Amino acid sequence: MTGQSLEDDLPQQLSQYGTRVTTVTAPQIQNGGYIDVASALENLTPGLYISSNNGPFDYVQISLQGSRTEDVLWLVDGVRINNRLYGGTTPLDTIPASMIDHIEVLDGGEALFYGTQAMAGAINIVTKPFTNHPDGAFSMGLDSNDGKHLDGYFSDELHHNDFVLYATHDESPGIQPFPTADFQPSGTERHRPYDVTTLGLKYGYNFADDLALSALLQHTNATLGFAEPMLTALAYNERDETLASSRLDYVPSDEFKLYLKDYYHWWYSYYTEYDNGSTPFVYTPGAPGEITVANSDDFWGYKDYGVNLLTQFDLNRGFEYLAGYDFQGYTGRDAVLVIQQETEHVNAFFGQIRTTPDLIPDAHLAAGLRYNVPSFGQSDLVWNGSGQYDLSNALYVRTTFGTAFRLPTDEELFANDPDDERGDPNLKPETSTNANVSVGGNVDAGDSAVKWEAIGFYRVIKNLIDCAGFDAATDQCLFENVPGDVRVMGQELTLEARITAALSATFDATHNHSRESGFDYQFDQVPVTQVKAGLDYHPPGEWYGAGLTVVQVGDLDDEPLGVGNGRFGYGNHTDLDLNGRIFLDEPHRQRIDLHVENVFNHVYYSALGTGVNDTTGLPYVVHDLATPRTFQVNYTYAFE
Repeated sequence: MTGQSLEDDLPQQLSQYGTRVTTVTAPQIQNGGYIDVASALENLTPGLYISSNNGPFDYVQISLQGSRTEDVLWLVDGVRINNRLYGGTTPLDTIPASMIDHIEVLDGGEALFYGTQAMAGAINIVTKPFTNHPDGAFSMGLDSNDGKHLDGYFSDELHHNDFVLYATHDESPGIQPFPTADFQPSGTERHRPYDVTTLGLKYGYNFADDLALSALLQHTNATLGFAEPMLTALAYNERDETLASSRLDYVPSDEFKLYLKDYYHWWYSYYTEYDNGSTPFVYTPGAPGEITVANSDDFWGYKDYGVNLLTQFDLNRGFEYLAGYDFQGYTGRDAVLVIQQETEHVNAFFGQIRTTPDLIPDAHLAAGLRYNVPSFGQSDLVWNGSGQYDLSNALYVRTTFGTAFRLPTDEELFANDPDDERGDPNLKPETSTNANVSVGGNVDAGDSAVKWEAIGFYRVIKNLIDCAGFDAATDQCLFENVPGDVRVMGQELTLEARITAALSATFDATHNHSRESGFDYQFDQVPVTQVKAGLDYHPPGEWYGAGLTVVQVGDLDDEPLGVGNGRFGYGNHTDLDLNGRIFLDEPHRQRIDLHVENVFNHVYYSALGTGVNDTTGLPYVVHDLATPRTFQVNYTYAFE
């Protein structure tokens, strides 16, 4: 094609207009020995807090610039994959790391182009690219938790038809999810296993130099253990997930670009639970060895589909323009927690005006609007301004400011569980006003160089959605828009250094203050501080390399027993990982990667949950265990 696809190029364009974009590459992921996306981002992404409940391929808590989990939008090749049933149930438990070419992390409100949930940022996972020659690799590995890993990909071009095939498989009996003292006698499942297989196909065809078609089809089949400290003999979700998309790119010149894209995301999960001597939700042990089927393939899932059109064009010197239309539709239900089947549609129109250096030398400025019209709830207008000014070749300032939004989930709109909660179809969207301001630069001294950036961020969330009301007649909590605001403010310092030709280093420190109106404590599951540091030794032309990462997480609080029943602290831990690689041949086509996670085998908690005592029937706090010290080895053969 004449130029790069507008969608593929968009994050880097935004980085020129004030948005901070961090890119995590496939070599970084491979060198670190990470098998799932969550663990890779946890160690490699500045400012992003990720905590997996019980090891790889599990639900995670996320905070980006002091955000909640539901404030971050996740995409695969530009297709949104967030769980449309539950805002806090993250979509990372079925995404392997080996299919990735790179990951783009966009900080700050990104609602203008990406829509709902991008209140604190958007993270785009980009899969393996097309090549015009044979290219591929095969890997296999083991770890000390009896985990097994296989992956491979192949790309080529055949008579103007481009294709990429990739496949991954990961399985393990898992780690012990809770301390032994937190288990009740009725909880006999003492590990959380996973078995995840992903198959992917990408296809591309160039009709002409300026017109191209591309498509993605990815299917994941997974069996994921569901950890419980009491009652269960076995509990798991069987997941069938398919992501399909196609895109038509028209790029006749750098002055005009267009793409039209559609997508369909099926996310079907079937929950099964076998209980020890009990009927469902009765917490009294029965006769020894007695097993009751509490749930059998109970469905919870959704379909998320849509169409997106975006154009970029130059009409006059000094300015460029973007305009687009976005349609989203989704439907879902949950038989376990009783979310009724409903379908929602959202239409959105958006546009942005940008300056070019022809108008103001050394400056890139932009402003845009987006109008969202959902079929349930209220319409919403968001706006965004941003810019970067290069004070010199070694110093710049940049900012983004504006508004963003989060549409209510199916749970918040349509839940009607007689034993628990009820949604409200008339909820207002959560809205936020946000600003990021930073100064950064670089110092280049031959073999040594340093890139640095100091960032300040601020965000106010209004119409916060929470199950804060109560209906005494039905004994249900009610989802509602809570009065008052949530205010987030913080600072971040990030450094990247090339110390010598063979040694590089990274450092990032974040501090935030996230509070709900009327409360003097940090928002649940949001760390006050986080520090990440890394070293990588890669002597040119040598047969070896090594690295380390250190992640220090500050204090966290949560209310696992519900609001008003006490706050419990956790966090405040430091984790050290080591990695090494050995190349077995001169062209570096064969390599062995070694990885040690949690080198000092620290016992720390990744999250808090709730259990029920077998004898008293009273709830108690359960502590999710982070991954213990784990040794991993992986062999890779690459060819081209």
